[in-house]
Amino acid sequence: MNGVPHVSGREAPVPPEECSRMPDAAPADVTIALDGADGCIAGARHRTSEFLTRAQSEHGLPVTSRTMDLAQLVVSELVTNALKYAPGPVLLQLRVVDGTVEIEIWDSDPTLPLARAADAGRVGQHGLEIVLAVVQGFEARREPVGKCVTARLALFDDPLLGFGQPARGDGRRAGRYEPPKAEGRE
Repeated sequence: MNGVPHVSGREAPVPPEECSRMPDAAPADVTIALDGADGCIAGARHRTSEFLTRAQSEHGLPVTSRTMDLAQLVVSELVTNALKYAPGPVLLQLRVVDGTVEIEIWDSDPTLPLARAADAGRVGQHGLEIVLAVVQGFEARREPVGKCVTARLALFDDPLLGFGQPARGDGRRAGRYEPPKAEGRE
């Protein structure tokens, strides 16, 4: 796994009662370039764990073990899909915003992901279904080059945290999945 992390942040920890009122500026973020080498996906999961542990210890943010596990699962599924379908590098960005951890994956393929209909008999290709089942917000958008997929998870065990709240930037609501208009793949 190649990557040069960029970390920025606050000096003082955010009290848990203020977590849902955190400012737009992320108290911590990291961007990691992934090259698809052996161990790349496991490395992305490990970096996610390190990021959340640092957010907890350095910024005093309440990160539950459930959030830690789910963030690693979401990173694993999204990075796996990006490396499987897109030629070239993949960028993973993790940031804390408004009481959530945002997991953003950029890759060079402009085809938006599309969850398939549930099929218990299908072997594999359930990654996006899993991601959509555990996140509070999901968005996939085309970029000038490729696409960007963003998933949001609550930092602590309130599964409805942020539900119905506007997502950053484009006005979409967190917790609501809107399938892409064009045909895509998982």
